[in-house]
Amino acid sequence: MIKISVGISELKVVNTPATLDTQSLGSCLGIVIFDPLSKVAGLAHTMLPDSKQANVGNKPGKYVDTAIAEMLSQMTNMGAGKNVFVAKLVGGACMFSGSAIGDFMNIGSRNVAAAKSVLAELGIKILAEDTGGNHGRTIEFDSTTGKVLIKSAMHPIKEI
Repeated sequence: MIKISVGISELKVVNTPATLDTQSLGSCLGIVIFDPLSKVAGLAHTMLPDSKQANVGNKPGKYVDTAIAEMLSQMTNMGAGKNVFVAKLVGGACMFSGSAIGDFMNIGSRNVAAAKSVLAELGIKILAEDTGGNHGRTIEFDSTTGKVLIKSAMHPIKEI
């Protein structure tokens, strides 16, 4: 099985058995989308909730909305079925503390809310999530099983 690393603001899609991994998910959100029948799968390491006031350029993985759209497009082109997509979410932590942190500065919760909204609009079920808190995460996603392994300092290894 091949192992593919996904960097910050990147997304990768595979149609062969692979492990997709990404590191340093603090307020960033890891979005896994897969077709359990065809085993076509994708992982995005998104930084910000939406691209509406940005120049996306060649970084659709930077924003939750454009990352999901681009992953679905690539996955469909690789033979995934549109009506069977499922998702998992990891990250979206609040990495800043203090009473001065308002909702606007809590990028992590905004990323999670954006992903849930976009996925709901598309009718894509979220099977599991490990989001929020105040700690970073590293994930490994197995495209053949759909399992996501989550590692975090000071927390036990978790599988969703």
